[in-house]
Amino acid sequence: MRAIVKGAILGLLLMGQMAQAGTVLVVGDSISAAFGMDTRQGWVHLLDERMRSEGFEHQLVNASISGDTSAGGAARLPALLAEHQPELVIVELGGNDGLRGLPPSQLQQNLASMIDASRGAGAKVLLLGMRIPPNYGERYTTAFAKVFDDVAADKNVPLVPFLLEGVGGVDKLMQDDGVHPAVEAQPQLLENVWPTLKPLL
Repeated sequence: MRAIVKGAILGLLLMGQMAQAGTVLVVGDSISAAFGMDTRQGWVHLLDERMRSEGFEHQLVNASISGDTSAGGAARLPALLAEHQPELVIVELGGNDGLRGLPPSQLQQNLASMIDASRGAGAKVLLLGMRIPPNYGERYTTAFAKVFDDVAADKNVPLVPFLLEGVGGVDKLMQDDGVHPAVEAQPQLLENVWPTLKPLL
């Protein structure tokens, strides 16, 4: 009887440790899906390594899909939340909305919806901001960039203002298409995210 009770207590303790560690869910597009490279070279995999090296035991789930838009992410999110029950959701979407010239108001609505859904499932949220090239016109690029600031302020969520800070527009850090970060840029993407992410773990 004592052995059974002891085993049950040990099981509960282990479950508690697992629950405490939690899951980090990344919902993004090609930038987080490591487009054009081995996924082990991407910033999300580097994040997994960083968390473990600093003693965090969270499970990292990368649910990023190349080409995804904020509408696609918002549609996929409920099932992901139900399946993984994350402690933290990292939202890295919007770039494809901008490249397709979709209305910033639509992006804002989708990001807000994802934040509300994540919080409704008990998760914290980190929003990763994006910018688009100036050739889309000053009015549109300004409105696009403002969406991330406005959503973060309205929903009171942490924001990394520009995921590609120090990378975008730097030829040697971008792939030949000029849109996707190269392998050499991935450590910088992690450094852009980590200071804001770490306190949320």
